[in-house]
Amino acid sequence: MGLIEARGISKTYSLGEVDVRALCPTSLTIEAAEFIAIMGPSGSGKSTLMNILGCLDKPSSGTYLLDSVEAGGLDRDQRAEIRNKKIGFVFQGFNLLSRTSAIENVELPLLYDGLSAQERRQRALTALKKVGLEGREYHHPNQLSGGQQQRVAIARALVNNAPIILADEPTGNLDTKTSAEIMDLFVDLNTHAKITIILVTHEPDIAAYSKRIIRFLDGCIVSDEVKKTE
Repeated sequence: MGLIEARGISKTYSLGEVDVRALCPTSLTIEAAEFIAIMGPSGSGKSTLMNILGCLDKPSSGTYLLDSVEAGGLDRDQRAEIRNKKIGFVFQGFNLLSRTSAIENVELPLLYDGLSAQERRQRALTALKKVGLEGREYHHPNQLSGGQQQRVAIARALVNNAPIILADEPTGNLDTKTSAEIMDLFVDLNTHAKITIILVTHEPDIAAYSKRIIRFLDGCIVSDEVKKTE
């Protein structure tokens, strides 16, 4: 069984008297240490799938197993707990607290774990070192470049030692050079730390960093291609 196992999951939203199907019945397996790009135009279903995989939403039907736990049937608190332990999130807009230092932003996921302040600080320092931000720990977001802010967000995703990172358009607000640096960081985390990376992007050059590309259209998977190794 894979780290992520989706079996016929679908999602339908009720808008008044109209039901809108956002995700067709979808089955896929994602193994530990895979690096996957999910592509598709707006409204294609990729974000709906990511919300379900990230335990931010529940499927309308089907079964979703996350590390052998049936996550689709969990309540809100249980989903929050499994998110905190299993998944780190990275977003296009960085989602950092503006009046809070880099290290304090990285510590945020640890506040619910009952760790001492010293242990939280040490783990945050280690995570920031992994993303190359030594010496910037006490800078605020407005003192950091866009690439550095995204590195803080990646450190925050790493600090709980979660086996999965879900990244939603993580280079969308970055220039070409900085985007390449961030993608190289994801490749390094996948290759050396064996973190499973699931990335939503509409840019082919960003998807090219992955090892497998899943394409969506009209709520359905239209292709699932594993790249050939050299």
